[in-house]
Amino acid sequence: MTKSLSGKAALVTGGSRGIGAAIVRRLANDGAAVAFTYASSDAAARALVAEIEGQGGRALALRADSADAQAVRQAVDAAAEAFGGLHLLVNNAGILVGGLVEDYALADFDRMFAVNVRSAFVAVQAALKHMERGGRIVITGSVVAERVGFAGSSVYAMTKGAVASMARGLARDLGPRGITVNVVQPGPTDTDMAPKSEYGERLEPLMALGRMGHDSEIAGMVAYLAGPDASFVTGAALTVDGGYLA
Repeated sequence: MTKSLSGKAALVTGGSRGIGAAIVRRLANDGAAVAFTYASSDAAARALVAEIEGQGGRALALRADSADAQAVRQAVDAAAEAFGGLHLLVNNAGILVGGLVEDYALADFDRMFAVNVRSAFVAVQAALKHMERGGRIVITGSVVAERVGFAGSSVYAMTKGAVASMARGLARDLGPRGITVNVVQPGPTDTDMAPKSEYGERLEPLMALGRMGHDSEIAGMVAYLAGPDASFVTGAALTVDGGYLA
């Protein structure tokens, strides 16, 4: 059987661990050649490449700090050069620095905006040089764009609201070129950023399904948006939250 993404080339930012790594695995399993960026975890990046290549796939790890606009541009160009083009960009890189507004450091504000918002815009700009009609852009947002829920999340929520709004604008800009732009908004998901062991007792009672999500479930939504069945979906923020917002 032909896999849904056979012959496609993808770049996932922030792809060495957590939801990003799950997205890399899913896209590779669906037949795409997948490059991914990472900031510091060399061992995890090498292990993920080895895992995918061991299953017959193609993967490329690119070290790039998403707060560095030039590094992001270079990673996009390197992925396109390695794979002979770029069909899919997944802007997944993100950080969370919590804190109440009265004590929040502007350096943390600036870095979180740079990684969570600016890097996505920079990557889209760079990718458009390599992306033809039918290209797909997906941004990892968060349900905090719609419901913050807890104190200390104002800046993080701002960044995720920003990417949701940006995606709608990009969808309008790029629609005439046949390129779709969408946001996937995970709810509470069991990852190293928010492990169930630490957050489950507080969060799971808030979920309609009574549990936190799995990173593979978020990756499944990204794979849908990357695949042929989502050709008429653009400018959307699709929530994968187990009923957290219900």
